[in-house]
Amino acid sequence: MPRSALPAKSIALLGSTGSIGTQTLDVVRHLGFRAVSLAAGGGSLDLLARQIEELRPETVCVYREDAAARLKALGSFPGTEIVSGKTGLFACLDGADMTVAAMSSRDLAADVIVRSLERGIPVALADKEALVCDGLRIMAAAASSQTPIIPVDSEHSAIFQCINGHREQVRKVILTASGGAFRSLAPRELETVTYAQALNHPTWSMGEKVTLDSATLMNKGFEFIEAMRLFGLAPDEIEVLIHPQSIVHSMVEFADGTIIAQLGATDMRMPIQYALTYPERAEGILPPISLAQIGMLEFSAPDFSRYPCLELAIRAAKRGEETCRALVEADHEALALFKAGKLRFTEIAGWIAERVGV
Repeated sequence: MPRSALPAKSIALLGSTGSIGTQTLDVVRHLGFRAVSLAAGGGSLDLLARQIEELRPETVCVYREDAAARLKALGSFPGTEIVSGKTGLFACLDGADMTVAAMSSRDLAADVIVRSLERGIPVALADKEALVCDGLRIMAAAASSQTPIIPVDSEHSAIFQCINGHREQVRKVILTASGGAFRSLAPRELETVTYAQALNHPTWSMGEKVTLDSATLMNKGFEFIEAMRLFGLAPDEIEVLIHPQSIVHSMVEFADGTIIAQLGATDMRMPIQYALTYPERAEGILPPISLAQIGMLEFSAPDFSRYPCLELAIRAAKRGEETCRALVEADHEALALFKAGKLRFTEIAGWIAERVGV
């Protein structure tokens, strides 16, 4: 569908200064949609000020009151109301046709996601930790209000597109994983890898936390739990495969043995655009991929001895949401210790397992 034929949408973008947020604004510009509101944590106020000057949203929430005051000091921003706190986040939903949830604070994200769903505003969900920690409440709100959640994670967007309303015929879903920054290193080499090396992802450009979790494959573990919540799956209905090319974003196997895959460029703007235009499709922001140039697509089972964090997450998924919440907390703490040089890369999984009890 040509962009000009799409119905205009007003977007509430929560997390506008992060990696997903800035890419969402690329898509908003491409589609000619309007960002009616923006929200940010307050760590990138100069960028937020530039976004306000360009987009002229009606409402901008900076959660911390002191940061909101500093933003106001940066400019006058006529026509834009600067608010703060949870009440301010909820105010961002006013006038929105869709909420893009890309916040870094999982607790706040869960609350505003639920409020959006309760108000009948569809959610483009990019905050996997909110779903891992509070997925039962979020999915209950979606079911009660009959308001859709359209996943933005490339893997879950792929599953969503492949299932295409035929959930009852699904045998299993297959999550693909690139293998992260260290997929080709020998086990002994992992002992000395650095924080900076862990941020050098071979195929994706993502935020710091997601890139680090991709190196350990904890990110895929969170996506395993996210898939359970979004699609009502049991753990044994989900398989993970290492796919270095990151072209097949995920697959769905149906009852008759058919496997349907979704392929696309390694660029988050593709699943973001699908979420914003759903159920329609529009002219893409990126050129199509060339399978002839890619040449080869490889798949292999993950080695848990190399990726113990993935196994930890699967165990936590089987224990329940309280354990999943503890897993997220422990992962944040472990990565902070790794960044500070107080924990080696190969010690991350053991440190997490000891604290979570999985």
